[in-house]
Amino acid sequence: MKKKNDMDFASLNWTFPLCPVAPDYRIDWPALEARFAWLRTMRDCPQDPIHHAEGDVLTHTKMVCEALVANPAWRALPDHARSILFVAALMHDIAKPACTKIEEDGRIVSPNHNRRGAYETRMHLWTGDDFDGKPVPFYAREMIVGLIRRSSLPYFALENADGAKRIIHASMVVRCDWLAILAEADTRGRECADRQSLLDKIELFREFCLEQRCYDAKRAFASDHARFVYFRKENGDPDYAAFDDTRNTVTLMCGLPGAGKDTWIAANRPELPVVSLDELRREMNVSPEDNQGRVIAASKERARTFLRAATPFVWNATNTSRRIREGLIELFTSYGARTEIVYCEAPLDDIFRRNAKREAVVPARVIRRLAESLDLPDASEAHRVTYALGHGE
Repeated sequence: MKKKNDMDFASLNWTFPLCPVAPDYRIDWPALEARFAWLRTMRDCPQDPIHHAEGDVLTHTKMVCEALVANPAWRALPDHARSILFVAALMHDIAKPACTKIEEDGRIVSPNHNRRGAYETRMHLWTGDDFDGKPVPFYAREMIVGLIRRSSLPYFALENADGAKRIIHASMVVRCDWLAILAEADTRGRECADRQSLLDKIELFREFCLEQRCYDAKRAFASDHARFVYFRKENGDPDYAAFDDTRNTVTLMCGLPGAGKDTWIAANRPELPVVSLDELRREMNVSPEDNQGRVIAASKERARTFLRAATPFVWNATNTSRRIREGLIELFTSYGARTEIVYCEAPLDDIFRRNAKREAVVPARVIRRLAESLDLPDASEAHRVTYALGHGE
């Protein structure tokens, strides 16, 4: 099982076979529409004529992709970067058909389509069903997902009091220079009265990223602890070298059932005590689909025993929700512990196969629901984030 710390921007070596290439950079729309059913559904999805006078979502998507491939900045990128940005442009409005509604005053809105689109995109790329059955490699996939999730950030980041933190957070997950290129294509690929205003905002976003030293790379911090403290404090200073007074380390596992968490623990933390929600469920005869209140309470009490004694330990559960992880990390931090999140992943087919062989089988619908709503951990959450990727049983 391969493991790397933090999001590895150097491991993006993937190309999309239908990405336009020199010298003419022609987009093969018939081939794309024939391959992707989700692209065809965009044809019947209307948009608000004030912001999208060009028409339906498919028309907008085509204009965005055409604007992207015409951009000299995109053409100057290496092959893998052009592919990642092209797929992000192609899929950036994938959730609009499901999110679009007409309000009482006749306005057309698509609330939360970026967030839902990121989840849907991950599932398409993870299964590989639309990509010749070959899952898109993890780091390329998550760059595409991150670009879609944050595609509106260049327009609004500077309007928020915490704009600097949002931009620095984005740099932990995506290339902000690529985010600006995508936003520019999204702006040029529409008909609206405020296009120049949006383009001006994107330029200000670029300048601000340069000021924050996170335009084409992750924002650097004095230490892992300094980064952790910065993201937990309001109005923090990213250059502040926070004193590290942590007493012990808690390893917080994250991943779908059957992703290899137990295997990773056995290979990497065999000497540590483990607080396992699966074991507690078995002890307490609680199904994964039942109310988990008793199990959570018992697990936290066990954790407090180790925390009071400053004993390193492992917390082993799915923890696929950022909200759940934040609550646990708050508990660990209150006792002076530092946290390492270990995210384990395997191909979805392997996960379902392994789960079927488990003594306590998790319903397949539960695993799929967890996959479809996965919040991938990133470097803003903990002192260290490790991605353990592979096929180990």
